Amino acid sequence: MRHVRGVLFLDYVRMLRAQRSVDWLQHLPPEDVGYLSRRIEPDAWYPMATFERMGNEVLRTTAQGKLEVVRLWGRFSAGQLRAAHPTLLAPQDPVDTLTRFRVLRETFFDFPALDVLMLHDSEAQIAIRYHMGMPAEEAACYQTLGFFEGLLELAGGRAVTGSFRRRSWEGDADTVVDLSWHLPPQLS
Repeated sequence: MRHVRGVLFLDYVRMLRAQRSVDWLQHLPPEDVGYLSRRIEPDAWYPMATFERMGNEVLRTTAQGKLEVVRLWGRFSAGQLRAAHPTLLAPQDPVDTLTRFRVLRETFFDFPALDVLMLHDSEAQIAIRYHMGMPAEEAACYQTLGFFEGLLELAGGRAVTGSFRRRSWEGDADTVVDLSWHLPPQLS
């Protein structure tokens, strides 16, 4: 069984809790709904299957199926994760920030979900393998793309762009994200 750390799981729980008028028992199994009334510990492990089902509901209800909304939320979540892990960010140094992420990534999932395939002064390539069904995998990849765009901006990257090189939801073996950025002239 795969697991996700509470610091990530909590985001989905908060978004579902905010929708007080929804009877979640109509959309989620009872074991998932139970998490909506429990305290979520940021350092505890939670089932990836529940995370996936909750993610599908967040996509359906909060994002209304719009993947660009999910991507923007990913950008926003970079700041939240940085607040929870202040050592993640190397100010004015996107390369060191991604190197630090390599170390932290194993603390978020108990399986190899993310891998930094290539990292240079102004570009990186990230493989994403959450092993979820659709549409959860696609949405999680958009969220992850946004997260890395936001993280690179927090680290001083300018003109940050991200795109999908490969997409598992379109039949590729995995999803690969290309990222590029520039540094302000005084940092180049």
